[in-house]
Amino acid sequence: MAINTKAISKETNAFALENVNKVLIKFAIPAIISLFVAELYNMVDTLFVGRAIGAEAIGALSIAFPVQRFMISLGLLIAVGASTAVARSLGEGNKDKLKYILGNALTLMLIIITFLTIFIYLFMDSILIKLGTTNNIFPYAKDYISIVIFGGIFQCFTVIIGYMLTSLGNARANLIATSIGASCNVILDIMLVMVFPLGMKGAAIATVISQVISAIYAYYNFSKIKQEYNISMNFNLNKDIIITIVAVGFSTFIIEISDAVVSVILNNTLSDYGDTAIIVTGVISKVSMFMYITMLGITSAMQPIVAFNYGAKNYERVKEVVKRASKIAHITTLAMWAIMMIFASEIISGFVKEQDILRNAVGAFRIMISIFPIVGVYFTAIYYYQAIEESKISLVLSIFRQLLIFIPVVLVCVRMFGVLGVWVSYPISDMISAITGYIYMKKGIKVLDVIEEQEEISYAAGIYGKNFNRIRSVEAK
Repeated sequence: MAINTKAISKETNAFALENVNKVLIKFAIPAIISLFVAELYNMVDTLFVGRAIGAEAIGALSIAFPVQRFMISLGLLIAVGASTAVARSLGEGNKDKLKYILGNALTLMLIIITFLTIFIYLFMDSILIKLGTTNNIFPYAKDYISIVIFGGIFQCFTVIIGYMLTSLGNARANLIATSIGASCNVILDIMLVMVFPLGMKGAAIATVISQVISAIYAYYNFSKIKQEYNISMNFNLNKDIIITIVAVGFSTFIIEISDAVVSVILNNTLSDYGDTAIIVTGVISKVSMFMYITMLGITSAMQPIVAFNYGAKNYERVKEVVKRASKIAHITTLAMWAIMMIFASEIISGFVKEQDILRNAVGAFRIMISIFPIVGVYFTAIYYYQAIEESKISLVLSIFRQLLIFIPVVLVCVRMFGVLGVWVSYPISDMISAITGYIYMKKGIKVLDVIEEQEEISYAAGIYGKNFNRIRSVEAK
């Protein structure tokens, strides 16, 4: 199938024509670093408050995690939906639609995040109790959340702009924006937590200021290219565009919010076993995110490339991109897994000082990630179906691992094995999810083959029809 060359600009030319391995790495490395840097916000806060205040502060961040993850999940819903729509529009050569996508995305984000921030602030105490906090952890969690929620708008703004820039072929700007924010967070945490001991409030203030700085830089970069694509920054809501954004991005929202839902369930379940269990969960959840970052960075880099080529009807390129992305994701995740397994004690000791908590955390972490590398195909399937706008399948896959499999498994295993059941539930869920992802990927590629075959038949029939009409015209003369 011929490439829609009219749709290709100098920025997105790589999506259609560049070596697949090269273009994947080109966009995956900034994506991985961006995800890594984004995780550093909470990671750095955990590191500093754990050292300056103690284990209860780490428990407080574990309680705060669902709130923060819920807000960023909404931002990612809009960002992924909007960026996929941009990539598809570029592939189709539909620049009229492209120029209105960002304005709708930002308007939707402002409405949702503003309402959510006000709601959380007004009902803070009730929310914290529902999240499973204990009496010792409650004051630390409240100090942190009551401030950090006000950075949600700026963080979501940066995410949306960053994803838009990536879809337009500029992944580096997103990387720099998040890196600047994370770097500022480290410096401000040192100042406000260690030098001027403001405790949890200091960590929260550092995070919000850093998110504001990151948002300013992201907008500065976007303002330089918006004229080229005639992108409108005016706030408006178009029903069709909003539906497209939400339908495509909802799967990413489910993936992200699933972690928050699981965290709430684990915190409530483990609260019966004391503060230590919650603290261990908080620590190993932070560390395990490093493994997810590599895999999600590669599969998210795959998404705009697949979306562009699918829009341009270049199906052979789509299949090649998916195949290479799956292979690279598996190799890199395997390497990260080996490092984490070998150096688990050294890595986790950076967060906790208490030796009994450290021993428990290291053992739990190794069980938790024992078969992690095989789950890469599951996430590849989710992002593939997102890219081709099969939102229903993508949604089913998104809720499958965490909500449909992990939660029932963990509830059963905790009854059978106590706290150990939590850690055993992860490899069980990973195995089931990997098998499911493989089945869906095989099915997805077969469907692509059918579409390609049908379009080739239609194309051939069209040529035949034109020639037949031309012959009839000549005969009539």
